[in-house]
Amino acid sequence: MKITIDERPESSGIEVAIVCRKTDQQVLDIVARLRMFDRKVTGSADGGTHVVNAEDILYVESMDKRTFFYTEGAVFETALRLYEMEERLEGCDFLRVAKGCVVNFRRIASLRPEMNGRLVATMDNGEQVVISRQYAPDVRRKLGML
Repeated sequence: MKITIDERPESSGIEVAIVCRKTDQQVLDIVARLRMFDRKVTGSADGGTHVVNAEDILYVESMDKRTFFYTEGAVFETALRLYEMEERLEGCDFLRVAKGCVVNFRRIASLRPEMNGRLVATMDNGEQVVISRQYAPDVRRKLGML
């Protein structure tokens, strides 16, 4: 991979152009990382509102009509519904793994098969998330196992 930086004083912002022979998985991974770099979400914890980078989110979970997102060291509540968080994180390599859960695919450290066709994902902080039978094929497909 060749990286070129072209400084232009008249430029009003950062523009990233990817030149490739064919769009493959590596190109898609680079695009997902770039999108995640600039994506932020807000959540409340400890009586305050916090701005969190999408790349720091391990997973988003909906319970009892409330939505929470988890980072390595904290849990935040958001006013958004799960599908709204999923839309906000679209293109950032987040994947629905259960009716009430969306995970950051880049933060999965390992996967283990369970009974009844489910999978258990161990996140890079050691926390475990169950991937339901319904969504397990999507995860396997993303890994290139199907």
